[in-house]
Amino acid sequence: MTKPVPSPTIPNPSALTTFVSSTSTPVTTTSATTSQVLHNLQHQHLWTSLKVHDLELSFPISLISGIPPHRVYTHPDEQLYMVERGLHEEDVELDRMFVLPTVQGQSWSLEKMVAVFDALPDPGDEATESEAQSADEDVAVGADADKAAKLAEYYEYRAKARRTGEWGGKRLLLAMIDKGMGGEGTVVYYVAQEGTVKPRQN
Repeated sequence: MTKPVPSPTIPNPSALTTFVSSTSTPVTTTSATTSQVLHNLQHQHLWTSLKVHDLELSFPISLISGIPPHRVYTHPDEQLYMVERGLHEEDVELDRMFVLPTVQGQSWSLEKMVAVFDALPDPGDEATESEAQSADEDVAVGADADKAAKLAEYYEYRAKARRTGEWGGKRLLLAMIDKGMGGEGTVVYYVAQEGTVKPRQN
């Protein structure tokens, strides 16, 4: 007597598949790529305050913005300014960063990249209200008054340096997904900046 062979069970969808299919927008290549990067930032890299920004350019593109758990990039001159004043990266407010979701092998031109950078807000346009409030709260909770004064000076100088481009221009993270044949969907992030960047000195 032969035993009946159990029929194979279909595995449950992955967390990423469930996340992509749960979005209210129709799934396109661009939206699926954006959802995959969004999921990666939220669950693997622990970013908060994530938002998707659909850009109205001559080609379909979405950006993601959010706050990383730690600073991703510090301009060399800004780093020197902080070191000279005894400030550490964990002392200052984290910046909202923009992420451009892409796929390995995707065709990009300089014209497209310029259009994306043009769509980003100017670094000097960012509100510094929360930064000033944070410095005031440091004083209120009894933190070192000297450090609070240095932080207030830093935020004031940072606003000026961003308006003038002294600490670099616009920047974003280029998120690249390997979806090619045999690609397992790993997301790799590269810092991309507008214009030339002063080399870091060791």
